[in-house]
Amino acid sequence: MSGETPAPAAWAAQRERSNRLALRLMAWIAVHLGRPVARLLLHPITGYFLLFSPGPKRQTRRYLQRALGREPGWADHYRQVHAFASVVLDRVYLARGGLDRFRIQVTGGELVHQLLAEGRGAFMIGAHVGSFEALHAVGKGQQLPVAMVMFPDNARLIHGVLQAVAPNLALEIIAIGRPGSTLKIRDWLDRGGLVGVLGDRVPPVGSGGGAGGRTDNVSLPFLGTPAVFNDGPLRLAMLLRRKVMFMVGLYRGGDRYDVRFELLADFSQPEADPARREQQLRAALQAYVTRLEALCREAPSNWFNFHDFWNEDGTPP
Repeated sequence: MSGETPAPAAWAAQRERSNRLALRLMAWIAVHLGRPVARLLLHPITGYFLLFSPGPKRQTRRYLQRALGREPGWADHYRQVHAFASVVLDRVYLARGGLDRFRIQVTGGELVHQLLAEGRGAFMIGAHVGSFEALHAVGKGQQLPVAMVMFPDNARLIHGVLQAVAPNLALEIIAIGRPGSTLKIRDWLDRGGLVGVLGDRVPPVGSGGGAGGRTDNVSLPFLGTPAVFNDGPLRLAMLLRRKVMFMVGLYRGGDRYDVRFELLADFSQPEADPARREQQLRAALQAYVTRLEALCREAPSNWFNFHDFWNEDGTPP
């Protein structure tokens, strides 16, 4: 239902599940003792999370039930949390330019270069699935001008640690919810740059997450149950008349990543009729949700939304 008002964004109310000392210690081990030693520590970290984080485990149980089509076992929970810990660890190496440590398969890279050749920039929309840092590292390695649009306080601890271990890390960020955000996005695009956004979280109430105009929260079927998505990024892409690419960096275990790009929508010439524009937006949002659902079924352990995604708290688990 268009215009539905969801419950307050649960992900925004959660405090980060990490502390600066633990992150710095893990980063030090990663840098000085090497990835094989650091990966051994992921097992006790995963076990600790599963034993002492009942809230996130309850939420991921609901997700895994839907993605797997059955009741998840301990091994399913373990694989998901271990995959998340592995991706966080690999951020350290990828931020330091260590692409040669990994086997990264890239699909659709030529489409991105074609968009850049047009000189108008484009939107890149992803999700909290897999590794954004793998996407950023591939883009940096191919000299792609990418700016991430995000809330500036989101995951500030891990970004601070990455800056500490990789002082030369060049991650361009455009903060939303602030005056001038839309103009900064437009200027970046006009210079031929790519604008990246993760589209699977509803902006907190009053955040201004829909900079640039009206946005709707839309309820769509997702893994068999209606979930609320926000069309703000797509609406802004239509306002600025840009193409939209879907991006994901799946973690495949060990040192393997699968980076994919594909065209999601072309708003270069949006429909003149307002009703048809809304249909165009809804079709693009449905295409995004369909791709996200397929990824969750293909690689269920890559879903890293550890909050009440379906707004089910208050109902029996």
